[in-house]
Amino acid sequence: MPAAALKKQSRDLLKQRLKAERTLLIAAFRADGKPEKLLRGLRHSVDEVLTEAWQTVGLPASTALVGVGGYGRGELFPYSDVDLLILLGEPADAITQAKLEELVQMLWDLGLEIGHSIRTIDECMSESKADITVQTSLLEARLVCGDAHLFEQLQERYLGALDPRAFFHAKAAEMRLRHAKYEDTAFSLEPNVKESPGGLRDLQVILWVAKAAGLANSWGQLATRGLITQTEARQLMEKERAFKDIRVRLHLHANRREDRLVFDVQTPIAESFGLKTTGEGINARRASEYLMQRYYWAAKTVTQLNTIMLQNIEAQLFPEANEAEAINERFNDVNGLIDIAHDHTFTRQPSTVLEVFVLMTERPHLKGMTARTMRALWHARFEIDTKFREDPVNRALFLRILQAPVGLVHALRRMNDTSILGRYLPNFRRIVGQMQHDLFHVYTVDQHILMVVRNMRRFTMTEHAHEYPFCSQLIANFRKSWLLYVAALFHDIAKGRGGDHSKLGTVDAAQFCEEHAIGSEDTELVVFLVENHLTMSQVAQKQDLSDPDVIESFAKVVKDERHLTALYLLTVADIRGTSPKVWNAWKAKLLEDLYRVTLRVLGGEPHSADRELKNRQEEAMATLRLYGLPDIAHVDLWKQLDVAYFLRHDASDIAWQTRCLWDKLGSVTPVVKCRLAPIGEGLQVAVYVKDQPDLFARICSYFDRKNFSILDAKIHTTRHGYALDTFMVTEQSFAKSYRDIINLIEHEICELLTSQAPLPAPTRGRLSRLSRTFPLTPTVDLRPDERGQYYLLSIAANDRTGLLYAIANVLARYRINLHTAKIMTLGERVEDVFLVDGAVLNNARNQIQLETDLLDALRV
Repeated sequence: MPAAALKKQSRDLLKQRLKAERTLLIAAFRADGKPEKLLRGLRHSVDEVLTEAWQTVGLPASTALVGVGGYGRGELFPYSDVDLLILLGEPADAITQAKLEELVQMLWDLGLEIGHSIRTIDECMSESKADITVQTSLLEARLVCGDAHLFEQLQERYLGALDPRAFFHAKAAEMRLRHAKYEDTAFSLEPNVKESPGGLRDLQVILWVAKAAGLANSWGQLATRGLITQTEARQLMEKERAFKDIRVRLHLHANRREDRLVFDVQTPIAESFGLKTTGEGINARRASEYLMQRYYWAAKTVTQLNTIMLQNIEAQLFPEANEAEAINERFNDVNGLIDIAHDHTFTRQPSTVLEVFVLMTERPHLKGMTARTMRALWHARFEIDTKFREDPVNRALFLRILQAPVGLVHALRRMNDTSILGRYLPNFRRIVGQMQHDLFHVYTVDQHILMVVRNMRRFTMTEHAHEYPFCSQLIANFRKSWLLYVAALFHDIAKGRGGDHSKLGTVDAAQFCEEHAIGSEDTELVVFLVENHLTMSQVAQKQDLSDPDVIESFAKVVKDERHLTALYLLTVADIRGTSPKVWNAWKAKLLEDLYRVTLRVLGGEPHSADRELKNRQEEAMATLRLYGLPDIAHVDLWKQLDVAYFLRHDASDIAWQTRCLWDKLGSVTPVVKCRLAPIGEGLQVAVYVKDQPDLFARICSYFDRKNFSILDAKIHTTRHGYALDTFMVTEQSFAKSYRDIINLIEHEICELLTSQAPLPAPTRGRLSRLSRTFPLTPTVDLRPDERGQYYLLSIAANDRTGLLYAIANVLARYRINLHTAKIMTLGERVEDVFLVDGAVLNNARNQIQLETDLLDALRV
């Protein structure tokens, strides 16, 4: 048989063997669930195939095949790359180069996903010096086959040139950058098991720097050297095994390399562990929630121990003299880190578990804790029991943390990381790592709560006053602002228990206030905020703020200025703490408008439509004079506008529209004007045209085609039968080329309304990945308003491209007249409210059919 045929036959046999062994190993894992056995088995199988391939090609004797990276470490995940270094004794000649190409091609033909480099020892040293990634991969180099002496030379030169201190600094900096990429939290709702803080990579960093320093190669050796305890070593091995198990299952589920626990796979991965959904309805808890809470607890443990061990290794590498300055008889300041005076400080005086956090808030120069302190604190968390929580000394210490002038957020986060916060507040412990599947929260419940506290805190800091100046102004004059932090801690603490978490949380909040001797007046404020923390956003975003009854009703809820201010501040902090996508300038304006008009009512000024009308008209007139328009320029237009128009538009909007339309009344062609929105985000589009039944749908079809998001729509019909509609729209590219976009919008909408082309069929845009995983059952609610004059149409559904136009298209078919539209997007969820009327709504059967057609339009 020719040589080429023999090589092909050999390659085919190797490929079949590799595939058969892989299949058996994966089947064994599915049966016994032992990830280490699978990883070692896959590595061993590939080792043997690589060795035979190496021998088949026949490379020179002075070459070696070296495993690096994870493969060099001795483990291979099902779909990970096989990282290889082909080590040459001397630069390759033409014959060797041909054999190298043959080897690489053969490995690819075998179905191996290889990542390879071909270098001499000198080239390895040069690359290692220039690139920390190469240096790290060589740290785990392992000879697969070939010249053992050549590999030993590489090892000797590499270790001789390795600077453990520089390596430590480089890996620590690399880790900080990686953590920043993942928002410095292990509690992302879709974590990367390998790269996220608290994941596998953090464990690998510890072993890398320990190995580079010559301290240890394993968790057991770290314990033997006294850098960690035997208990910590056991915990780390357990967490490492758990993460490897999840990562293996991710690879097998996806049939490719996949390290992210994205929403789509969380349920099948959970079910592969035997976890099941429990409960029903509001008390249901998904299998994925059990999995993720276990993951977060493990990641939190790794994060804590990672900090401890890196500090211990750093102390070994940099044994400079530590200057200890006594803080008191229990704690010392050691180079800016707080250190316990004795190993048994926390166990002998349990209250010091809280005192350490008090000291850190009172001494801002302290940048952290020593490894000894963190380890002792971590183990002392079990000292916090019922007796500890009932001790007046400890309750006073906890209040001192909440009342601290600086460092509160850092203290609470450290307390959460060390499980102290959850031990002190048992109900808080229940929501640590708890998922939220409401389509707009991007943090677990505990992280969201701490984010809300952080946002509230930033209102008090001068360096952040430019972000939300109105909030900063309000909180500066707020008496006992620390009560707002208490409310923030408890506002979502009852999530996941079933029932209304706002109501359930009031019980916890009231109990906390009673136990901590917070006065009755202050307790009432905290309980009020917990119970009503969703009220202000719902009123601002779902109700008509031009309606005096809405404002009067909300004023009765808040009762006085202090309650109003506190609720406003908590609402802003809460919305900003859900997701970067949820907060925008339009929501900010709605909330501020509601605050200001309610404050006037609380101050004794009745929310009179006549008074508000007069104020807005006078303010608009003052602005028009600045434009240089004739004193009577507004008269003809304003005669055609009713009170509702003036109450639903700001004075600046009234002046702008008057300036644009005063000499265009009764225009036979549409008038379309666009400007940058005064709120500082998006564009404002005004359309003035002879009214037509499908006008709203036609304009929405344009915005849909352009992928513009509609934040708000104000629909108005003048007394002489013209529509004067205003839209607030946004899109990512506006800031870059808004002048061109403004001209384009004005021209294209005008053309669209002039052409009177048939309405295009709505497109059923795809749901986002998140919405597909957690679909929301769409709801449509049509009911008369309180006066019986109009109907309120409320719609909730998963957001998707083209949704608003699909709704508008149905309304147009039924000849529904639209008066106002409240468009609210909360992450992946939309909650829209329309004020409508129309002859068709006088018939109950038509109403049912309208709701049915709307539900059909909402479905994908």
